[in-house]
Amino acid sequence: MSRRYRLLPVVLVPFLLTACGSGEGGHDRHAAGTRTGAVSAAPAAGHNDTDVMFLQLMIAHHRQGLEMARLATERAEREEVRTLAAAVVATQTDEVKTMTSWLGRWSKPVTAEHVPALHAEHGALPATGAKEIETLRRTTGADFEPAFLNLFAAHQHNAVKLARMETGKGGNADAKAFAKRVQESRTDQIRQLLRLLSG
Repeated sequence: MSRRYRLLPVVLVPFLLTACGSGEGGHDRHAAGTRTGAVSAAPAAGHNDTDVMFLQLMIAHHRQGLEMARLATERAEREEVRTLAAAVVATQTDEVKTMTSWLGRWSKPVTAEHVPALHAEHGALPATGAKEIETLRRTTGADFEPAFLNLFAAHQHNAVKLARMETGKGGNADAKAFAKRVQESRTDQIRQLLRLLSG
């Protein structure tokens, strides 16, 4: 008999960013929403502050996601969830390397300075809270999988919001194309996470 999980209130609730720079093999990479397509190691010339901000925030966001997904590869009950988590780890590890290389080519730091005035024009940007991740880290047994699916769906919703910021205000063609792929792939992934949550 398949287990049906209750959809908890945390799903798709955006978290406010408290610090712009905070947070840190044979897998099935074709799981829904985990691939964003090939990303060039060398971005097109020209970029603006939004491009830099997007990559810095997305790297921090990816590192949070990687921590959660690695936990799920070990603790999730269903093989389907573990396979999805492994695909996320593989894909987002590659994406972090690419985004880091782009910032390096632009001579920009990977972590953004926490200067409120610098980020005021971007408004309240989404991030998964450290408390939520710490709670997941402490969750084990049958409670882990639904907690992961809930939190990760909200987390990927935040990725979609960050991507929309870049597609709307970014200036670099490659960064904007990457953001568009992130928006599309994470939207598909959220649907898959919610399907898994409903059992």
